[in-house]
Parts: sequence; structure tokens; C-alpha cells
Amino acid sequence: MVALVSTASCIHSCKWSPGAAFPRLCAPSLVSGIFHDMCRVSLSHSSAFRSPKSVYSSCGGNFPGDRVSKRLHTRAKVGTSVEEQLRELPGDGKLNKIWHLLPSGLRLEVLSTEACENSEKKPPLVFVHGSYHAAWCWAVHWLPYFSSLGYDCYAISLLGQGASDVPSESGPGGTIQTHARDISHFISQHCIQPPVLVGHSFGGLVVQYYLSQLSTDTMTSIKSYGWSEPYPPLAGAVLACSVPPTGNTAVVKRFLMSRPIASIKVTLSLAAKMFATSVSLCRETFFSPSMPEGDVAHYQKLMKESSKVPLFDLRNLNSTLPVPPPVKNSPSILVLGAENDFILDKQGIEETASYMGTKEVIVPGIAHDIMLDMGWRDAANVLESWMQTTL
Repeated sequence: MVALVSTASCIHSCKWSPGAAFPRLCAPSLVSGIFHDMCRVSLSHSSAFRSPKSVYSSCGGNFPGDRVSKRLHTRAKVGTSVEEQLRELPGDGKLNKIWHLLPSGLRLEVLSTEACENSEKKPPLVFVHGSYHAAWCWAVHWLPYFSSLGYDCYAISLLGQGASDVPSESGPGGTIQTHARDISHFISQHCIQPPVLVGHSFGGLVVQYYLSQLSTDTMTSIKSYGWSEPYPPLAGAVLACSVPPTGNTAVVKRFLMSRPIASIKVTLSLAAKMFATSVSLCRETFFSPSMPEGDVAHYQKLMKESSKVPLFDLRNLNSTLPVPPPVKNSPSILVLGAENDFILDKQGIEETASYMGTKEVIVPGIAHDIMLDMGWRDAANVLESWMQTTL
């Protein structure tokens, strides 16, 4: 396991129940956060998912100064078995596929659904996955659900993940800085109004970095065909079962002291990648015990093919932590936790919320993959209630 320096803090959590009014958020003092996401991914994947139609972004054009050798990156293959796997998953709604062209010449896979009703006053939603996942994880339930509520939705596969291009076969997909920069470029080209940016697990760490670099002038539209800072403004941000800002030392110590068997299982599942060969361990790591075995098997197949290269180099990541705090006057932030999260404990969620200057909300009866688990609708309702009452 890679131990990253962190400090711990304990505050009271806020537990949400379906049907209840969304709790008013408060702003406790800042502390450092911790996390555990022991994902050194090197699994193989090349795919496009469901493809009712493909839309190729022409936002990039030619970018002088971006000298990226075609020998240093590979194009994603289209039409492999994962497409059929996703079709068998329990989801609905029409998916569009966008190939977003970055200034580097690399492409991001983006799955999207259009709002089913007038969404003029509702911000678009942009979703960012974590390790062993890609855009598909949002497309099963959350994309069709939120589009039915009037939101335009976009789920991005980060470089080296899903069907997105691979920047280098000998290295990771990127860093939290480069992944955040890629997301900012996509938002600058596709979002007419500031979106709500949602990050899960390691994707939450990318969103945290985005918050430290964004523009707070929501009246200004930043449209750049190259890399630009500050990043385009956001209407809000959501950190779901997120990597806290400073690493995983504290959570690993707590697991070893209080849950030694669980600690061994997490290490085997993620660091040793045994989740990819054991359906029962995959369920215990990401899902609730009641998740049907057939669904777990489908998700397991997608997970083990979702990373062509590691999402990050964790050793290099350590040197960049903690993530800088959000800029002054940053948008509202929702920190979501899962009551039955097997990977991240309650204190890790509390520490992230405190660092962000807000109060965490723990969704009862749900596991780490809140967008796929049996209680996905409860977690989605928390997000919807927060957007209705806060934004």
C-alpha cells in the first residue's frame, strides 16, 4: 500500500433519509483530509460503449505548439465486446457519444443524455469517474435519471480510461492537474452555462483540484481552443465517496487497527486487483450484499477493462498533495458519503467535508459505487435535493 501523509479530524455527520428535507449545510473550520484508493491500474481495455450515434467534436482544430508525436499515444478501438456488455446492463435512456478533441490531439470519450424537458434554468451536469471505472458507470442509472429531471448530462472517460485515447503506453493517463485541465477544456466547449461538476472516488480528487483553479466570475464565459486558466466557472461541485485532499495514511492505520480483516480484503481487491477475478470480492468492495450476482458480474467485466493504463502514478501524486483549497468565493460543494463504504471510512468523508468548509451527508444503506449500487436512486435524490435548495 502507498501511504500518503495526512491528519485526521472528527466532526458529526449529517445522515440523510429518502423523502426528508435536505439538511442545511454549515461551514466548520478547515482541516486536512485523508483517503485510501489503492488503485495501481494496469488492466487492458479498448472499447466504445453503447453507440446510438457518434458526434465528433471540432473544437480543437490545429493547435500550434502542441507537438504530440502520434507514436506516443494510441487511439481507442471502437466496437468491442464492452459495447454489448453495457447494452445488457439495467439502464434506460438514449445515449449519445461525443469524441472531444483536446489541444494535444488526444480524444476524450464522453457519454451524454439530453434533458427531457426545458432545462434552460438548470445547469448541465458533468460526471468524473474514479479508478477502475469510466464514463459507462454514470450511464447506467444517473445519466437517464437526471436527464429525465431536466438536466443535460455528460460523463467523461479520463485519458487512458474507457474508450478515451492513451497519452503514453508506458505511463499513467495523467495527473490530477492534467485530468482537471482536460475537464476544463471540455466544459469550455460544451457547457453554455456553468455546470455542476460531480467526481466519484479518485475523480473527486480531480474535482478538488479544479476547484482550486477555477474562475469565480459566473458571468464570464471562458471559451478557449487551447489550454487556459483560470478554469471555467461552476454552478456547484459534488465530491462523492471522494479521495480526501491529503492522502491515505490515517485511513489505512484506522483500518489496520479496527478492521484488520477488511484491510487485508481491500488490499487484495484493489492493490492486487483480485476484484477482477472474484465476483464475491468485487461485490464486497464496491456494492451492497443484495446486488444481484448477474449485475455484479457485468460491472466486474466493465471495471477490469476500464483502464488501459493507470489513472495516476501514485508515487508522483504523493508529492503534489495536499490539493490546494478551493478558491475564495468558490461555488457550493456537496460532500457525499456512503454508510456501507468498504473502501473509505466515515472519518475520511468527514475530513474531506471539513477541508472543503462544509458538512458531509452520509447516504444510508449504500456502498462505495453510489451511482451503480442498489440504492443509487437515494443518492441521486440527495444530489437533486441539494441542487434544488442550494444552487
